[in-house]
Formats: sequence, C-alpha cells, structure tokens
Amino acid sequence: MISVLQLPTTLPTPAAEIVLRRAVITDLTALMQLLADDPISAARGDRAAESDTAHYRRALSDILDDPSNDLVVALDAAGEPVGTLQLTRIPGLARRGSTRLLIEAVRVGSSHRSSGIGTAMMRWVTHTAAPAVGASLVQLTSDQARHDAHRFYERLGFVGSHRGFKYRLDHARS
Repeated sequence: MISVLQLPTTLPTPAAEIVLRRAVITDLTALMQLLADDPISAARGDRAAESDTAHYRRALSDILDDPSNDLVVALDAAGEPVGTLQLTRIPGLARRGSTRLLIEAVRVGSSHRSSGIGTAMMRWVTHTAAPAVGASLVQLTSDQARHDAHRFYERLGFVGSHRGFKYRLDHARS
C-alpha cells in the first residue's frame, strides 16, 4: 500500500460520481471478472475461473502487502467495482534521481466503458497520486493491439515515446 495516497476519494464523471478506494481481498471476484471482461486479457488466460482463485488471491495479497504498490478500485453509485488499476512507485537514478509511477492493468467493465470512468481514474493518477508519491513521470505500457486504448492515453497527454519489450518465463506457478 502506498501510504501517502489519500483514499477513498470521490471523483466526478459525466454520468455519475465514482468512489476510488484501495482494493481489499473481498474484491477478488470482481477484480478477476474485470480482467476477464477484456478480450486481450481473456486470451492470455484471465478467464475468472474458480480454479485460478488461489493464484489471484496470492497476487492480490502480495500487491496489498507491498509498500511500493497499490491496487485501486472504482465503485459505482451502488458500491460495485466497475474499474481498477495498479500503481507501482519506482525510485530511480535516471533523470537525476526521478521517481516514476507505473500504471498497470487499467480496466473498466465493458458496460461502463466510454462513460468517463477511465478518464477520471487516469486524471486522478496524474494530478493527485503522482504528485503525492513524488513522481516526476507517470508511465504505462499497453498491448500493441489496443488501438482504442492508445488513442485514449494520447488524448490524456501520454506520449508513445518508448518501445517496450517482454521476456516470458514459462515455468510453473507455485
């Protein structure tokens, strides 16, 4: 948990207000469903299968226990999770000792997309969370197939300045 982040907080969207708060372990099923609701994530194995619950529970616990990480959930007026994102604070030497805030796994449920929830969450990251953690740079990666997401991030002022690389390790999960 990144302790300096002031959560929960209420954010306006064009449709209605949302509440951002830290994820808790009881959000696990909803978080799994948000990941599975995305076709690219689903193709990678995020299917919200009950048999995977233990893996997701361990990962969520690891994130919540790590002081450099936070997992944020966006709640609708009924208190249901409709969006999420993970934040990781990365201190560094480059750029004269700059701290970066990495955004991962941004998801908004398909029935709530294009309602302003993603914009509200991302503006909260850039205008509130990043300054709170002392970050001078906010960064994220996005799958090359996510053309709509790329336009979204660019509309918010993000610049596609780097090319990312990944090296997949196919060892079994424990």
